[in-house]
Amino acid sequence: MVLSQLGHILVSVCDSVMVGQTGKLPLAAVSVGVSTTTVLMVLGLGISMGAVPRVAAANGRGDHAALGHLLVGTIWLNTLVGVLLAGLSQLLPLAMPHLHQAPEVVALATPWVRVVGLSLLPLMVFQGFREWAEGLGLTSQAMQLSILGNVVNALLCYALIFGHFGAPALGLMGAAWATLISRVLMALMMALFVLRAERLRSRRPAEAANWLRPGLAELRGQLALGLPIGVQMMFEVGAFATSALMMGWLGVTTQAAHQIAINVASVTYMAASGIAAAATIRVGNLRGGGDLGGARQAGFAAYWLAFGFMGTMGLLLIVLRHLIPTYYNTDPAVVAQAATLLTIAAAFQVSDGLQVVGLGALRGLEDVKVPSVVALLAYWAIALPLGYWLGFELGMGAPGVWLGLLTGLTIVAVVLLQRFRKQSEPGQRRPGVGSLAYPGQQVVAAEEILTTGQPAG
Repeated sequence: MVLSQLGHILVSVCDSVMVGQTGKLPLAAVSVGVSTTTVLMVLGLGISMGAVPRVAAANGRGDHAALGHLLVGTIWLNTLVGVLLAGLSQLLPLAMPHLHQAPEVVALATPWVRVVGLSLLPLMVFQGFREWAEGLGLTSQAMQLSILGNVVNALLCYALIFGHFGAPALGLMGAAWATLISRVLMALMMALFVLRAERLRSRRPAEAANWLRPGLAELRGQLALGLPIGVQMMFEVGAFATSALMMGWLGVTTQAAHQIAINVASVTYMAASGIAAAATIRVGNLRGGGDLGGARQAGFAAYWLAFGFMGTMGLLLIVLRHLIPTYYNTDPAVVAQAATLLTIAAAFQVSDGLQVVGLGALRGLEDVKVPSVVALLAYWAIALPLGYWLGFELGMGAPGVWLGLLTGLTIVAVVLLQRFRKQSEPGQRRPGVGSLAYPGQQVVAAEEILTTGQPAG
């Protein structure tokens, strides 16, 4: 799960490292492009994640009919969302000139955003098949395809940015086209695995005609659970995207330094996100099977894993803060500012890891609405206003903005930890968002009714 989640962010890492070799201006353009497109991307990723706890619960009950319905509904919903997000991405360049960024940065970022925005459609198709398979506990296939996709992306970046292997030297745009091509490949290969694997035959829809009838009730059920997750993720990433735009107000050098630091911090975050995704599957599967004590234990196991991993990563960032930026860009001013920001990034590693694991564990309990409200208040009512005040009113600059983000992450981590402790207590009633109900299905899980007041089937 960790390696699969890293697959998403390593595309951005590859783009940033290679584009950074061409200068700090293109690197700043990547910062603006990533900040705007990532907000749409995480909204889609969050919506797709709504399938995982439902698939895990159905698998825990051994309900193969429900799994078939879930697969059809997930692919339909993800494809529709992917079309919508790709369309919205083409409108982003219209807003970019009004974000108070350097004109030369906007000029470079605009075509990059248009091409990378198109890749959101194949990415969502990949996610649809991936989340369904991972809900069954089949995580190695998505991991392998994520690794393969990143290898392809890296090779294409090398060829198209610098003009190697007989390819044209497209510079910044080479990274954009590499991202699009690699995501199309990943979507095709993940679909082939799910649709052709013999071991999944009994879990797929029995007839091809079933693919034409996703059912509005099923789509609503998927969206009811996935949309709050996507909104919560959008609130969080949107706060970081806004901070990147604030960096643009401080100059190209500061913006390039921010892109380096946030790119590095995103790698460790996605590793913790993999632990969180595993927590969603384990908690959802055990809860679906009626083992509520095991579900609670699985959630806290994920907390301890994230605490140990992110604490170690924080120490590494402090030790390597002057070395890591040089792999992106060698401008002394950029390296110095990035090293300062990496020190703050080291400080919020534990908070960042614990808050994302809290979100993952709560998703396994199908508790998604309250965490969205927590994220909205912590990031947009506290973190960003505080960061602006420290950075611009008190003149602390980029470190002030990052200290605001650190505060927001810490608040979210503490609140979600307490909520998981409460929601996972034996006998705790939960609303059962997104529960499946199909006509003619007679079997219900009695223990699920007793503990949540809702039928599992």
